[in-house]
Amino acid sequence: MNQITFLNGLTLAPSKIIGVGRNYDEHIREMQSSRTKEPVLFLKPNSALHDISKPIPIPKDLGSVHHEIELAVCIAKTCSKIFADEAPEYTLGYGLALDLTLRDIQSKAKKDGLPWALAKGFDHSCPVSQFVTKDKIQNVDDLNLLLKVNGVVKQNGNTCNMIFKTGELIAYISRFFTLYEGDIILTGTPSGVGPIKERDKLEATIDQISSIQTIIV
Repeated sequence: MNQITFLNGLTLAPSKIIGVGRNYDEHIREMQSSRTKEPVLFLKPNSALHDISKPIPIPKDLGSVHHEIELAVCIAKTCSKIFADEAPEYTLGYGLALDLTLRDIQSKAKKDGLPWALAKGFDHSCPVSQFVTKDKIQNVDDLNLLLKVNGVVKQNGNTCNMIFKTGELIAYISRFFTLYEGDIILTGTPSGVGPIKERDKLEATIDQISSIQTIIV
């Protein structure tokens, strides 16, 4: 299985990656969607993981591929049906992630009322940085996210604007899925998502976590 690494050397293999959609109001508006009363969830398989510091391969024949920068949460230990105030106990650390999306395929799936699995779960669709342990983060609900493509700022947001905060997400997800050590939650993306193509250079930063330069191949 693909693995993630922490700056302290710890290595883990996530059994699953749970994505959260529609968690920033401005992104909801740009996608012409509507706010929901509960988090919108989707899954990515372990095979979607990719080391973001290495060139990122994207499909060349499946339509537009969009970037979405996100705060990633790594689960510390098995949990099920927990409360939001218990979430810190089950949080191991945080990373920077890209939720790459096949936008044309997703748009068609939405129109037809079908799942997003193909649009979200393809190989290399979840590039991640090294993770840092939670004690290194002063306030997870106040972290700046910044993504540049070829030197141009495309996404610039802050986790304070998430509709559902990290603790709420962990608790909600644990109602439906047992979470295991190493599992990853992608917490949603701010506005500014857009297409990437071969040879594009990406610069991605989340305060206190990671600042990465990489290239699309």
